[in-house]
Amino acid sequence: MNIQEAKQALDKVVAKARVHLYKPIQVAEILCRDRVFCDIDLSNLETYRNVSKKWRDIICLQFLGRTSTSSARYQDDIFNDNAIPPEVLVELGKENRKTNGAVEAYIYQRFAERFSQMSGGLNYCLEHDKSDFKIDDFLNLFWNEPGLRRSIDKIYEIVVYALFSALVECLNVKIQVSTDKSKQAILQEFEDFAKRVLNLSVEQNSIILNARINRVGVTNAADRGLDMWANFGMTIQIKHLSLTEELAENIVSSVLSDRIVIVCKDSEEKLIVSLLTQIGWKSKIQSIVTENDLKNWYKKALQGTFANEIGDLVLSKLKNEIQVEFPATNNKEFADFQKKRGYDKLENYKQKI
Repeated sequence: MNIQEAKQALDKVVAKARVHLYKPIQVAEILCRDRVFCDIDLSNLETYRNVSKKWRDIICLQFLGRTSTSSARYQDDIFNDNAIPPEVLVELGKENRKTNGAVEAYIYQRFAERFSQMSGGLNYCLEHDKSDFKIDDFLNLFWNEPGLRRSIDKIYEIVVYALFSALVECLNVKIQVSTDKSKQAILQEFEDFAKRVLNLSVEQNSIILNARINRVGVTNAADRGLDMWANFGMTIQIKHLSLTEELAENIVSSVLSDRIVIVCKDSEEKLIVSLLTQIGWKSKIQSIVTENDLKNWYKKALQGTFANEIGDLVLSKLKNEIQVEFPATNNKEFADFQKKRGYDKLENYKQKI
């Protein structure tokens, strides 16, 4: 292992990372700890394997407002032979100490660049209204940017959520929760449970609620479970990549619902139906929505007959979810961080590493 090979390994990890760059940040914090405190041995993985997650999380909370929710096994993949194993860290550490933190500075500069790219998507939403917003142009901002393509699944999730939740809200969908009149005696016996859990009572054994669709939130990078759920019994799984039989099983078996809606590319629809039929789970799928359906619905929502009622709400939800999912780094706060670390003094750090 030499420094050139170590640099290539680092660039590969940064290129493959999703927009939040959890794993590259963990590498940066390991190198920082080695440079500043000199209390770990980069050749000995056990001196930093677990504790480095805490160092990473401090930075992630500061600039992202969140931490990785992936499994411990998935997070430990950063130390695999095809990523950043100890021998790579040893070489990066030598270079990092010699240059007073240039490798760390490089990683954080890539982090800033990634979020600068992401801001393009938000800017598109801010610069366009319902009259000229085009969902194709918006999605292409992410497909055409290599640094953002890894996070396209989250963008699709946001696109689907914004439209579906806005339509449910505009349609003023209601759901009723009630108990069977023949079960009045049981309701009376467990009225304390009914009040606390169901918001029902002997006097009021029925309530009407507004229907809602909710995003599960930030999920594991390798998660294949549900992406959204509705309080009227439906779950939604977004799938923009090729579906295998194993993945089809994971989708259905990981979601305890018999009303699953799958959103996918048009070219995947027949394959999905075929696979689900083969494994005997087609009956659990309520419907399949294709990308073309989404585009048609967006066009009607933004420029159709009822655009004045729906369009602004869709775009508002779209902007809000992007800001929640991909919070923009505060430039001043990030600049202060770089200055405190001494990265601002490394003017030519890209060349130094």
